[in-house]
Amino acid sequence: MTLGRIGGYELVRPLGSGGMGDVFFAVSPTAERVAVKVIKQHLIEAPTVRERFATEVDSLKLVFGSRVARLEGADPYANPAWLAVEYVPGTTLRQHVDARGPLPLPLAAMAGAMLAEGLAKVHQVKLLHRDLKPQNIILGPDGPKLIDFGLAVLIERDDYLTEPGALVGTPAYMSPEQVKGERDLTPAVDVYALAATLVFALTGHGLYPPTNSWNLLLRISEPSDLPDLSEVPAELVQLLGTMLAFDPTARPGLTDVRARLLAVATAASGKSVHALRQEVAELTYDGGTELLVPQDLDDPRQDPEGTTVAEDETPPDPTPKPDKRDPERPAKVPADVTWLVDKMRRQYARRSTL
Repeated sequence: MTLGRIGGYELVRPLGSGGMGDVFFAVSPTAERVAVKVIKQHLIEAPTVRERFATEVDSLKLVFGSRVARLEGADPYANPAWLAVEYVPGTTLRQHVDARGPLPLPLAAMAGAMLAEGLAKVHQVKLLHRDLKPQNIILGPDGPKLIDFGLAVLIERDDYLTEPGALVGTPAYMSPEQVKGERDLTPAVDVYALAATLVFALTGHGLYPPTNSWNLLLRISEPSDLPDLSEVPAELVQLLGTMLAFDPTARPGLTDVRARLLAVATAASGKSVHALRQEVAELTYDGGTELLVPQDLDDPRQDPEGTTVAEDETPPDPTPKPDKRDPERPAKVPADVTWLVDKMRRQYARRSTL
Protein backbone atom coordinates (compact mmCIF):
# COMPACT_ATOMS: atom_id res chain seq x y z
CA MET A 1 0.00 0.00 0.00
CA THR A 2 1.49 3.35 -1.05
CA LEU A 3 0.49 6.97 -0.59
CA GLY A 4 -0.01 7.51 -4.29
CA ARG A 5 2.10 8.24 -7.31
CA ILE A 6 3.78 11.40 -8.55
CA GLY A 7 6.03 11.77 -11.56
CA GLY A 8 6.19 8.00 -11.97
CA TYR A 9 7.38 7.50 -8.39
CA GLU A 10 5.42 5.51 -5.81
CA LEU A 11 5.24 7.49 -2.55
CA VAL A 12 5.92 5.01 0.24
CA ARG A 13 6.06 7.06 3.43
CA PRO A 14 6.53 10.66 4.64
CA LEU A 15 10.05 11.78 5.53
CA GLY A 16 9.21 15.23 6.83
CA SER A 17 8.00 18.68 5.88
CA GLY A 18 9.47 22.16 5.69
CA GLY A 19 8.94 25.65 4.42
CA MET A 20 8.92 24.53 0.80
CA GLY A 21 6.79 21.42 1.00
CA ASP A 22 6.40 17.83 2.11
CA VAL A 23 9.07 15.18 1.53
CA PHE A 24 8.36 11.50 0.86
CA PHE A 25 10.43 8.35 0.58
CA ALA A 26 9.55 7.06 -2.88
CA VAL A 27 10.49 4.33 -5.32
CA SER A 28 10.93 4.46 -9.10
CA PRO A 29 9.61 1.77 -11.48
CA THR A 30 13.10 0.20 -11.41
CA ALA A 31 13.21 0.21 -7.59
CA GLU A 32 15.52 3.23 -7.26
CA ARG A 33 15.05 4.96 -3.90
CA VAL A 34 14.49 8.73 -3.97
CA ALA A 35 13.25 11.55 -1.79
CA VAL A 36 10.39 13.40 -3.48
CA LYS A 37 9.66 16.96 -2.38
CA VAL A 38 6.14 18.15 -3.22
CA ILE A 39 6.23 21.94 -3.45
CA LYS A 40 3.61 23.87 -1.51
CA GLN A 41 0.94 25.27 -3.79
CA HIS A 42 1.09 28.84 -2.53
CA LEU A 43 4.79 29.04 -3.41
CA ILE A 44 4.27 28.03 -7.01
CA GLU A 45 0.95 29.61 -8.01
CA ALA A 46 2.13 33.19 -8.44
CA PRO A 47 2.78 34.37 -12.03
CA THR A 48 6.21 33.47 -13.51
CA VAL A 49 7.24 31.42 -10.45
CA ARG A 50 6.96 28.07 -12.24
CA GLU A 51 9.23 29.37 -14.98
CA ARG A 52 11.73 30.55 -12.40
CA PHE A 53 11.53 27.20 -10.62
CA ALA A 54 12.20 25.49 -13.96
CA THR A 55 15.29 27.65 -14.42
CA GLU A 56 16.46 26.74 -10.92
CA VAL A 57 15.97 23.04 -11.65
CA ASP A 58 18.09 23.38 -14.78
CA SER A 59 20.86 24.78 -12.60
CA LEU A 60 20.47 21.97 -10.09
CA LYS A 61 21.11 19.47 -12.87
CA LEU A 62 24.65 20.84 -13.08
CA VAL A 63 25.49 20.27 -9.41
CA PHE A 64 27.81 17.32 -8.91
CA GLY A 65 29.96 15.72 -6.24
CA SER A 66 29.74 13.12 -3.49
CA ARG A 67 28.78 15.68 -0.83
CA VAL A 68 25.47 16.67 -2.41
CA ALA A 69 22.30 14.67 -2.94
CA ARG A 70 21.98 14.47 -6.73
CA LEU A 71 18.88 15.54 -8.61
CA GLU A 72 16.86 12.61 -9.99
CA GLY A 73 13.98 14.41 -11.66
CA ALA A 74 11.51 17.28 -11.41
CA ASP A 75 8.41 18.77 -13.00
CA PRO A 76 7.91 22.46 -12.17
CA TYR A 77 4.74 22.53 -14.31
CA ALA A 78 2.97 19.58 -12.66
CA ASN A 79 0.14 20.08 -10.22
CA PRO A 80 1.57 19.91 -7.65
CA ALA A 81 5.10 20.76 -8.69
CA TRP A 82 7.66 18.26 -7.46
CA LEU A 83 11.34 17.49 -7.32
CA ALA A 84 13.10 14.16 -6.67
CA VAL A 85 16.62 13.77 -5.32
CA GLU A 86 18.82 10.87 -4.31
CA TYR A 87 17.67 9.17 -1.12
CA VAL A 88 20.43 9.33 1.49
CA PRO A 89 19.92 7.07 4.53
CA GLY A 90 21.01 8.29 7.93
CA THR A 91 20.12 10.91 10.52
CA THR A 92 20.53 14.65 10.16
CA LEU A 93 23.38 16.39 11.96
CA ARG A 94 20.75 17.99 14.20
CA GLN A 95 19.28 14.61 15.14
CA HIS A 96 22.72 13.13 15.77
CA VAL A 97 23.87 15.92 18.10
CA ASP A 98 20.54 16.02 19.94
CA ALA A 99 20.70 12.26 20.54
CA ARG A 100 24.42 11.64 21.07
CA GLY A 101 25.95 15.00 21.93
CA PRO A 102 28.49 17.22 20.14
CA LEU A 103 31.08 15.79 17.77
CA PRO A 104 34.72 15.49 18.88
CA LEU A 105 37.00 18.18 17.43
CA PRO A 106 38.72 16.00 14.78
CA LEU A 107 35.42 14.59 13.46
CA ALA A 108 33.69 17.97 13.41
CA ALA A 109 36.63 19.55 11.58
CA MET A 110 36.79 16.69 9.08
CA ALA A 111 33.04 16.78 8.45
CA GLY A 112 33.27 20.55 8.02
CA ALA A 113 36.03 20.15 5.42
CA MET A 114 33.90 17.66 3.50
CA LEU A 115 30.91 20.01 3.60
CA ALA A 116 33.07 22.93 2.45
CA GLU A 117 34.07 20.87 -0.57
CA GLY A 118 30.42 20.11 -1.31
CA LEU A 119 29.41 23.76 -1.01
CA ALA A 120 32.21 24.79 -3.35
CA LYS A 121 30.75 22.56 -6.07
CA VAL A 122 27.30 24.06 -5.52
CA HIS A 123 28.84 27.52 -5.93
CA GLN A 124 30.64 26.46 -9.10
CA VAL A 125 27.30 26.34 -10.93
CA LYS A 126 26.32 29.78 -9.60
CA LEU A 127 23.96 28.46 -6.93
CA LEU A 128 23.86 29.31 -3.24
CA HIS A 129 22.46 27.06 -0.56
CA ARG A 130 20.93 29.93 1.46
CA ASP A 131 19.48 27.61 4.08
CA LEU A 132 22.46 25.58 5.30
CA LYS A 133 21.80 24.23 8.80
CA PRO A 134 22.20 20.98 10.76
CA GLN A 135 18.75 19.85 9.60
CA ASN A 136 19.90 20.03 5.97
CA ILE A 137 22.92 17.78 6.45
CA ILE A 138 22.43 14.01 6.31
CA LEU A 139 25.11 11.85 7.96
CA GLY A 140 25.12 9.07 5.39
CA PRO A 141 27.09 5.84 4.99
CA ASP A 142 29.89 7.77 3.25
CA GLY A 143 29.84 10.85 5.46
CA PRO A 144 27.82 14.08 5.43
CA LYS A 145 25.74 15.16 2.45
CA LEU A 146 24.01 18.44 1.69
CA ILE A 147 20.31 18.46 0.88
CA ASP A 148 17.91 21.22 -0.20
CA PHE A 149 20.66 23.29 -1.81
CA GLY A 150 19.60 26.07 -4.14
CA LEU A 151 15.87 25.77 -3.56
CA ALA A 152 15.37 28.33 -0.79
CA VAL A 153 15.54 30.88 -3.61
CA LEU A 154 12.09 29.71 -4.68
CA ILE A 155 10.59 31.21 -1.54
CA GLU A 156 12.62 34.36 -2.02
CA ARG A 157 11.58 34.86 -5.62
CA ASP A 158 7.94 34.28 -4.75
CA ASP A 159 8.03 36.83 -1.94
CA TYR A 160 9.86 39.34 -4.13
CA LEU A 161 6.71 39.65 -6.22
CA THR A 162 4.82 41.10 -3.28
CA GLU A 163 7.28 41.96 -0.49
CA PRO A 164 10.75 43.31 -1.25
CA GLY A 165 13.38 42.46 1.33
CA ALA A 166 11.73 39.20 2.41
CA LEU A 167 13.87 36.88 4.51
CA VAL A 168 15.00 33.46 3.36
CA GLY A 169 16.50 30.88 5.68
CA THR A 170 16.47 29.72 9.29
CA PRO A 171 17.20 32.66 11.62
CA ALA A 172 19.77 30.86 13.80
CA TYR A 173 21.98 30.20 10.76
CA MET A 174 21.35 33.34 8.70
CA SER A 175 24.10 35.79 7.88
CA PRO A 176 23.70 39.50 8.67
CA GLU A 177 23.18 40.35 4.99
CA GLN A 178 20.36 37.80 4.79
CA VAL A 179 18.78 39.24 7.92
CA LYS A 180 18.88 42.69 6.33
CA GLY A 181 17.08 41.32 3.27
CA GLU A 182 19.83 42.07 0.77
CA ARG A 183 19.24 40.63 -2.69
CA ASP A 184 22.78 40.53 -4.06
CA LEU A 185 24.02 37.69 -1.91
CA THR A 186 27.40 36.00 -2.40
CA PRO A 187 28.87 32.60 -1.47
CA ALA A 188 29.85 34.25 1.83
CA VAL A 189 26.31 33.59 3.13
CA ASP A 190 27.01 29.86 2.99
CA VAL A 191 30.42 30.32 4.64
CA TYR A 192 28.67 32.03 7.55
CA ALA A 193 26.04 29.28 7.77
CA LEU A 194 28.73 26.56 7.66
CA ALA A 195 30.46 28.20 10.62
CA ALA A 196 27.19 28.44 12.56
CA THR A 197 26.54 24.77 11.77
CA LEU A 198 30.01 23.75 12.99
CA VAL A 199 29.49 25.71 16.21
CA PHE A 200 26.37 23.64 16.81
CA ALA A 201 28.18 20.40 15.91
CA LEU A 202 30.96 21.23 18.41
CA THR A 203 28.86 22.63 21.27
CA GLY A 204 25.25 21.56 20.82
CA HIS A 205 23.98 25.15 20.83
CA GLY A 206 23.62 28.09 18.47
CA LEU A 207 25.52 31.34 18.07
CA TYR A 208 23.15 33.20 20.42
CA PRO A 209 21.05 32.09 23.41
CA PRO A 210 17.57 30.78 22.55
CA THR A 211 15.08 33.59 22.05
CA ASN A 212 12.26 34.54 19.73
CA SER A 213 13.03 35.03 16.06
CA TRP A 214 12.64 38.80 16.15
CA ASN A 215 15.19 39.29 18.96
CA LEU A 216 17.54 36.84 17.30
CA LEU A 217 17.40 38.75 14.02
CA LEU A 218 18.12 41.99 15.86
CA ARG A 219 21.19 40.46 17.51
CA ILE A 220 22.53 39.08 14.23
CA SER A 221 22.10 42.45 12.52
CA GLU A 222 24.02 44.32 15.23
CA PRO A 223 27.77 44.44 14.34
CA SER A 224 28.86 44.80 17.97
CA ASP A 225 26.83 41.81 19.19
CA LEU A 226 29.29 38.99 18.51
CA PRO A 227 28.36 35.28 18.44
CA ASP A 228 29.20 33.21 21.51
CA LEU A 229 32.19 30.97 20.75
CA SER A 230 33.19 30.38 24.37
CA GLU A 231 32.65 26.60 24.22
CA VAL A 232 34.29 26.13 20.82
CA PRO A 233 37.68 24.32 21.02
CA ALA A 234 40.54 26.81 20.90
CA GLU A 235 41.90 25.29 17.69
CA LEU A 236 38.85 26.53 15.76
CA VAL A 237 37.91 29.78 17.49
CA GLN A 238 39.89 32.00 15.11
CA LEU A 239 38.73 30.27 11.94
CA LEU A 240 35.07 30.16 12.91
CA GLY A 241 35.20 33.74 14.15
CA THR A 242 36.52 34.86 10.75
CA MET A 243 33.87 32.83 8.93
CA LEU A 244 31.25 34.62 11.06
CA ALA A 245 32.56 38.10 10.26
CA PHE A 246 29.80 40.71 9.98
CA ASP A 247 31.29 41.96 6.71
CA PRO A 248 30.88 39.22 4.08
CA THR A 249 34.02 40.34 2.25
CA ALA A 250 36.07 39.57 5.38
CA ARG A 251 35.06 35.90 5.40
CA PRO A 252 37.50 33.36 3.92
CA GLY A 253 36.77 31.39 0.78
CA LEU A 254 35.76 27.73 0.94
CA THR A 255 39.10 26.49 -0.37
CA ASP A 256 40.88 28.19 2.52
CA VAL A 257 38.23 26.95 4.97
CA ARG A 258 38.66 23.37 3.80
CA ALA A 259 42.47 23.51 4.09
CA ARG A 260 42.39 24.97 7.59
CA LEU A 261 39.77 22.50 8.82
CA LEU A 262 41.81 19.58 7.47
CA ALA A 263 44.92 20.91 9.21
CA VAL A 264 43.06 21.06 12.53
CA ALA A 265 41.50 17.61 12.05
CA THR A 266 44.79 15.85 11.30
CA ALA A 267 46.77 17.71 13.96
CA ALA A 268 44.19 17.08 16.68
CA SER A 269 43.84 13.37 15.89
CA GLY A 270 47.27 12.40 14.57
CA LYS A 271 45.46 10.53 11.80
CA SER A 272 45.44 10.81 8.03
CA VAL A 273 42.64 12.45 6.09
CA HIS A 274 41.64 9.06 4.70
CA ALA A 275 41.41 7.53 8.19
CA LEU A 276 39.41 10.48 9.49
CA ARG A 277 37.02 10.31 6.56
CA GLN A 278 36.31 6.66 7.37
CA GLU A 279 35.92 7.47 11.05
CA VAL A 280 33.38 10.19 10.36
CA ALA A 281 31.22 7.73 8.42
CA GLU A 282 31.63 4.91 10.94
CA LEU A 283 30.83 7.00 14.01
CA THR A 284 28.00 9.14 12.65
CA TYR A 285 26.04 6.87 10.29
CA ASP A 286 23.04 5.13 11.81
CA GLY A 287 22.26 2.17 9.58
CA GLY A 288 19.07 1.47 11.51
CA THR A 289 17.42 4.46 9.87
CA GLU A 290 17.76 3.12 6.33
CA LEU A 291 14.50 2.61 4.46
CA LEU A 292 14.28 -0.31 2.05
CA VAL A 293 12.12 -0.84 -1.00
CA PRO A 294 8.91 -2.63 0.05
CA GLN A 295 8.78 -6.16 -1.31
CA ASP A 296 5.61 -5.55 -3.32
CA LEU A 297 7.34 -2.69 -5.18
CA ASP A 298 10.49 -4.70 -5.92
CA ASP A 299 8.72 -7.41 -7.91
CA PRO A 300 8.06 -7.14 -11.65
CA ARG A 301 4.57 -8.01 -12.85
CA GLN A 302 5.92 -9.79 -15.94
CA ASP A 303 9.14 -11.28 -17.21
CA PRO A 304 10.99 -9.72 -20.18
CA GLU A 305 8.99 -11.72 -22.77
CA GLY A 306 5.70 -10.59 -21.30
CA THR A 307 4.79 -13.93 -19.73
CA THR A 308 3.25 -13.61 -16.30
CA VAL A 309 5.62 -14.84 -13.62
CA ALA A 310 4.23 -17.03 -10.87
CA GLU A 311 6.48 -16.53 -7.86
CA ASP A 312 5.15 -19.58 -6.03
CA GLU A 313 6.04 -21.88 -8.91
CA THR A 314 8.08 -24.87 -7.71
CA PRO A 315 10.66 -26.80 -9.71
CA PRO A 316 9.66 -30.17 -11.13
CA ASP A 317 10.43 -33.31 -9.16
CA PRO A 318 13.86 -34.45 -10.38
CA THR A 319 13.48 -37.96 -8.93
CA PRO A 320 14.13 -40.53 -11.74
CA LYS A 321 11.25 -42.83 -12.67
CA PRO A 322 11.82 -46.60 -12.80
CA ASP A 323 12.76 -48.15 -16.11
CA LYS A 324 9.67 -49.98 -17.39
CA ARG A 325 11.91 -52.70 -18.87
CA ASP A 326 13.52 -53.29 -15.48
CA PRO A 327 11.46 -52.00 -12.55
CA GLU A 328 14.36 -52.52 -10.17
CA ARG A 329 16.66 -50.25 -12.18
CA PRO A 330 16.08 -46.44 -12.29
CA ALA A 331 16.02 -44.96 -15.74
CA LYS A 332 18.92 -42.73 -16.82
CA VAL A 333 17.23 -39.53 -17.83
CA PRO A 334 18.83 -36.15 -18.60
CA ALA A 335 18.55 -33.60 -15.80
CA ASP A 336 15.68 -31.14 -16.26
CA VAL A 337 17.12 -27.67 -15.62
CA THR A 338 14.39 -25.63 -17.24
CA TRP A 339 13.11 -24.64 -13.78
CA LEU A 340 16.55 -23.23 -12.97
CA VAL A 341 16.66 -21.24 -16.20
CA ASP A 342 13.22 -19.80 -15.44
CA LYS A 343 14.28 -18.91 -11.92
CA MET A 344 17.41 -17.12 -13.16
CA ARG A 345 15.37 -15.21 -15.72
CA ARG A 346 12.99 -14.02 -12.99
CA GLN A 347 15.87 -12.90 -10.78
CA TYR A 348 17.49 -11.13 -13.73
CA ALA A 349 14.21 -9.32 -14.42
CA ARG A 350 14.13 -7.99 -10.86
CA ARG A 351 17.59 -6.48 -10.85
CA SER A 352 18.91 -3.58 -12.86
CA THR A 353 21.95 -4.37 -14.95
CA LEU A 354 25.10 -2.31 -15.64
